[in-house]
Amino acid sequence: MIRHETVTVRSLLIAAGLGSSLLLGGCVSPSPPEPVELDVDLPDSWTATDAGAPASEPSDRWWSEFGDPRLDLLIEEVLVANNDLAAAGARVDAAAAEARIAGADLWPQAGVAVDGNRGRRNFIGLPIPGSSGVLSSTSTSVGASLNVSWEVDLWGRLRARRNAVGAGVEAAEADLAGARLSLAGQTTKAWFAAAEARLQLELAEETVASRTTTRERIRRRYELGTRGALDLRLAIANQSRAAAALAARKRQLDATERQLQLLLSRYPSRPATQGEASGLPEPPSGLPALLPAQLIARRPDLAAFDRRLAAAGFNLHEARAALYPRLSLTGSTGRLSSDVEDLLDSDFSVWSLAANLLQPVFQGGRLRAGVDLAEARQRELAERYAQTLLNALAEVELALVAEQTLAEEEDALRATVEQSLAAQELAEDRYAAGLIDFLTVLESQRDATQAQVALLLVQRRRLDARVDLHLALGGGTTDLRGPSPAGVVAVSTASNPLADESYSNDE
Repeated sequence: MIRHETVTVRSLLIAAGLGSSLLLGGCVSPSPPEPVELDVDLPDSWTATDAGAPASEPSDRWWSEFGDPRLDLLIEEVLVANNDLAAAGARVDAAAAEARIAGADLWPQAGVAVDGNRGRRNFIGLPIPGSSGVLSSTSTSVGASLNVSWEVDLWGRLRARRNAVGAGVEAAEADLAGARLSLAGQTTKAWFAAAEARLQLELAEETVASRTTTRERIRRRYELGTRGALDLRLAIANQSRAAAALAARKRQLDATERQLQLLLSRYPSRPATQGEASGLPEPPSGLPALLPAQLIARRPDLAAFDRRLAAAGFNLHEARAALYPRLSLTGSTGRLSSDVEDLLDSDFSVWSLAANLLQPVFQGGRLRAGVDLAEARQRELAERYAQTLLNALAEVELALVAEQTLAEEEDALRATVEQSLAAQELAEDRYAAGLIDFLTVLESQRDATQAQVALLLVQRRRLDARVDLHLALGGGTTDLRGPSPAGVVAVSTASNPLADESYSNDE
């Protein structure tokens, strides 16, 4: 029986005192975004597995479970050298810089100014005794001042903007974790693809050698007059078909090895300098243990959505706060004189202090539309989050089904290969004895080759399915929220270890 649960997304950037405290004697911290209900049903366990199925604890270095040290070294190198991953890291740095920029608006802005001015003024119409010239005056002024301005964040508008951008930083960090996980998966799959391609190439070479031997035998018998031209032409066509398949396998191996070089952000040369994948390992025994409700805290894409939904909540707070008055303070102090030397004399000190309170009255509906826009974007993110969560759950279910069905398919193909090879040997012996025609031999050879090709393919697909399962589960056990998380996705169930937790990154 599946128990239905409602997922609640809580962005827990909670200000001290839940929005009732004041910042610097007059600033209201933004209240945490309101919880957003996601209409998603979560079962107690995965429907694609048996409750008593063996399970293993997920590992951060899940690729090590395949037991290939060369693969471990390759992934470590890829995670350092890949250009796309470096670009994702740069996006995190850019988001952090934007957060510092947004946070700067909370503090007073100060600047030092040095001014110098010299000018002449004419007094038209004033007579000068004994002269027909124009009365004029020349003046000089110099000054130095410290200017300070500050917008008092009365309603938490600036703080909400800062928190929104800060949530964006956490989203970028989750995206980076997702990029690392995806890159590790791509590299592991490319490694297995290269291993399969090499085995397929070896099989194709053996097939060509076998078909060449058969062709030459039939040619000798044709020359002796014991076999007809039809058998010879069929043998030649069969050998040519095998040669064409060999060329295709060479092309496949070349492409997979160059793909590994691209993942390393190197020139796509061949062979790969990091070593060659020589075989396909057996899939690790047991499945990673995880409950559907635990998936929410582990998947990088879900963590990123949680942070972006939190940012949308703070953007909504900022839009609403823009409807209220803004209080700005400006002040300056310094010295002003006609002589530079006087700037050191306190008698020439000047200062000014001003306050400005601005209440929006009419802006053509722009501010109200800003609130509507923020609300719409929050709803959009919530719907996209819900669909992403459903997709994530489906990925796990499909990967679990693939684990079971591909194992069954491999067992069946092993039996097929065994019987097909035995049938091929029997057909060749009976043809040599003149008991059957050559078409039967061709069919038995073709069936045996196709069965071996299919077995190698399904062995690689089983490994890919295990990689897909690790990716669907979010990689290892590391909590993507970090040591000081700003949010959590909680499931309303007593058995959920994430329920009733709260976090805050507000000052």
